[in-house]
Amino acid sequence: MTYLATRTSGAEDAPLVFTFHGTGGDEHQFHGLASELLPGAHVVSPRGDVSELGANRFFRRTGEGVYDMEDLWARASAMAAFIEAEKARVGADCTIGLGYSNGANILAAVALIRPDLVDDLVLMHPLIPWAPEPQPGLKDTRVLITAGENDPICPPPATVALESYLREQGASVRTEWHPGGHEIRQSELTAVQGFLSPELLPGS
Repeated sequence: MTYLATRTSGAEDAPLVFTFHGTGGDEHQFHGLASELLPGAHVVSPRGDVSELGANRFFRRTGEGVYDMEDLWARASAMAAFIEAEKARVGADCTIGLGYSNGANILAAVALIRPDLVDDLVLMHPLIPWAPEPQPGLKDTRVLITAGENDPICPPPATVALESYLREQGASVRTEWHPGGHEIRQSELTAVQGFLSPELLPGS
């Protein structure tokens, strides 16, 4: 699968970071942020190839929080192939995924079918409105979830359910809450910065 994507080449032995935008965003939404959070990293940011009334998305939906599940799994498989190809191209030992909203959802879906592809997951305001099948391959995967206590799009009970599911699979999960809604707040970015350990940086 080929996506329109922005790429930044990093230092030798640096991690590879994939960023996934939210609905209506594009490949530039978090590309620069990844380089700021992990200077020297390789960064790849694809643009979602679904248009919803002109807004870029990574998979189709039939309503707010109602996913076209057949389309979701087909596009998650395509994204997994894209990630695999980019990993082979770059040759990085460590791979990180960072996604917001719709981008977090496609990243989570990829992890559910190919948990071997991404080592660390940053899921900002994810919404997984179904009960995933067990995925033992998620054992020891590091996951940071960020969420709003009053998010009308990603209700807190759904976030808690995802957190519980990931822990049941053996993932190492941390959740950062803020008192707001679906917007990204500074406390989340601070949590992401702390989650991305300096040990991942070349020369450290």
